[in-house]
Amino acid sequence: MHYFVTGATGFIGKRLVGKLLAQPDSIVYFLIRKESRKKLPALFAYWNADPDRVIPVDGDLRSHRLGVSDEDMRMLARNISHFFHLAAIYDLEADPESQIETNVGGTRNAIALANAMHAGRFHHASSIAAAGLFEGIFREDMFEEAENLEHPYFSTKHDSERLVRKECEMPWRVYRPGMVVGDSHTGEADKIDGPYYFFKLIQRIRRILPPWMPAIGIEGGRINIVPVDYVVDAMVHIAHQSGLDQQCFHLTDPSPMRVGDVLNTFARAAHAPTMSVRINAALFGFIPDAVRKGLMVLKPVRRLRDAIMKDLGLPDDILQFINYPTRFDNRQAAKALEGSGIACPHLDQYAAKIWDYWERHLDPDLLSIAAWKGRWPGRLRW
Repeated sequence: MHYFVTGATGFIGKRLVGKLLAQPDSIVYFLIRKESRKKLPALFAYWNADPDRVIPVDGDLRSHRLGVSDEDMRMLARNISHFFHLAAIYDLEADPESQIETNVGGTRNAIALANAMHAGRFHHASSIAAAGLFEGIFREDMFEEAENLEHPYFSTKHDSERLVRKECEMPWRVYRPGMVVGDSHTGEADKIDGPYYFFKLIQRIRRILPPWMPAIGIEGGRINIVPVDYVVDAMVHIAHQSGLDQQCFHLTDPSPMRVGDVLNTFARAAHAPTMSVRINAALFGFIPDAVRKGLMVLKPVRRLRDAIMKDLGLPDDILQFINYPTRFDNRQAAKALEGSGIACPHLDQYAAKIWDYWERHLDPDLLSIAAWKGRWPGRLRW
């Protein structure tokens, strides 16, 4: 079976390609920019696959039909059973223009290519962000009901799904993962977002307070966290099941934890004090917008807030997600995965792996030291 993948060099994408290569007689074509070809040796080593089974195709997400040449189009036409579109910006801090160009424009270009090559099926990696900040339970068959889509990350995820539903000339399937973290077995990850944003705060608390001392934290809404291996396993399994076209699948944790419980789970993994006294963050919603905005006009208040957010590595928009209001029904995904042995593990089972990998490999302070060591060799000992 032949596959085409966009975003194959990304966090989820390169693991998806590895999983597809495990399918019998599979050949995977993947989009790559010419300037990124220097990544190929590392990718081939990661996949441990013969170059004749995983084939790079030059192109660009921002170009019509992804900029794939006529020669490559002749090779791919009517030859692709499954087209996986994963290339996108997964970053709350990205500017709106980049997100529109990549998430919406890139999806339009990917669909145009899939239509032109007469691919058998289009698989779109979306996100629970496509629901916006919906109040209540969001089902897999819901789309137009999404609300509070003002943030560009939410709106572009929603608009990308709309394109799939309107412009695909072939059967399609949409996957909405929760907040994706590292591998549940190894903790391996190569990006920092979602719950990782709070790791620096937990680390600072650990340095200041002894483990037995209770700390004050927040309660917050429920956030849906899933490990990358579950997302990839579920996508590949559902993609190969029959009778599931024109459907959406929530690749989510069926028992999501509140923000305060998530922070405590990682605090225990870090051997840091847990936040046994928690304030309901919803109480902050009773503060009138005029009062909040008035305080932020004051330079000393704004300067203090910016300094704290920068010191902890928190994006400006993170605070509005503390009271996340949406729960996700995933009965369609659960039915599709029935009997496969694929299920989302509870965060308690793998939080220590996630924390350990972050602290050893992704901690911004550690990366800064490593960069400094590389600039002034011999200054530091390891």
